[in-house]
Amino acid sequence: MREYLFEMHAHTSEVSPCAQVPACEVVERYIGEGYDGLVITDHMSPTVFAGHSFDTWEEKVSYFLTGYRKARDAARGRITVLFGMEIAFQNETNDYLVYGITEKFLLSNPDIIPMGFKRFSQLAAREGLPVFQAHPFRIGMKVANWRLLDGIEVYNGNSSHNSNNDIARLWAQKHRLRMLSGSDFHRFFGASPGGVYFPKKINGNRELVAALKENDYRLK
Repeated sequence: MREYLFEMHAHTSEVSPCAQVPACEVVERYIGEGYDGLVITDHMSPTVFAGHSFDTWEEKVSYFLTGYRKARDAARGRITVLFGMEIAFQNETNDYLVYGITEKFLLSNPDIIPMGFKRFSQLAAREGLPVFQAHPFRIGMKVANWRLLDGIEVYNGNSSHNSNNDIARLWAQKHRLRMLSGSDFHRFFGASPGGVYFPKKINGNRELVAALKENDYRLK
């Protein structure tokens, strides 16, 4: 049966300071690897906007959308490109992958970074946005309250870090959390690229959110 391979964790150099590959090349690499889609999850954090002269939150949102928009335009229908984010809150060390976000959602929440994870998780629940903790057992991270999460990333393919994926999987099994796999793409694919397989074609964020919430996918 036909399945559709999606990358759930990828960054572009246009937005994420730690990424080294521009959006157009990110798209070409994933097409070359046989993926059917990818979610651009650039970093949303205080460091993303540092060193830039933005006067308004609207300007920051426009900048944050740059990587996604360039990737979407470069795809030209050859691969599905969706908009997500990896958010880190002010004075907190953890990273969270959020799916189903829109420009309207960001513009409506200018206090999103100082909000903190607990308040954000409540907002995301109201808005129907799935939230997964990224690489929760990587050194420097703190495991979030599992009751506030939709799931966790149990496979992170970034070979520049030890994300202790085996421990993350055991934690997800213990608390019956949804599991996620992602390459955490910044400049090259790790030893084994991540992702998930969907049984149906995903054309937009609405379908992506529904599949994640229904656990209608399998890990690569």
